[in-house]
Amino acid sequence: MDPKEYAIWISLALGVIALLGHLKGWINSGEKSLADKVKATEGRIKAVEDRLESHATRILSIEGELRHLPDREGFHRLEMRMTELTGQLNTMTERLKPVEAIGERLQELLLERAK
Repeated sequence: MDPKEYAIWISLALGVIALLGHLKGWINSGEKSLADKVKATEGRIKAVEDRLESHATRILSIEGELRHLPDREGFHRLEMRMTELTGQLNTMTERLKPVEAIGERLQELLLERAK
């Protein structure tokens, strides 16, 4: 082989290498935009995680507040006790009416004596 043939093969190889380099650059150009999208998505994921943590904290505080409140059975017991107390107060009111009448008669008597 003479030097001209070497030159042809070398130029062909360099041309193929150049084309492969351009092809690699074209294929990898999507990676950069994809990397940017991944970074943006990571930022959004971080924001969502922070928001989720704040919601979890708020839910825990609400659960703590609700823990001391009565449940259905406890509320029913409270309602029954209040009904009993209402009945007892009504009974006391009826029993105190004669005492009120006595007080009014005594007041009238004292007013008559004062005249």
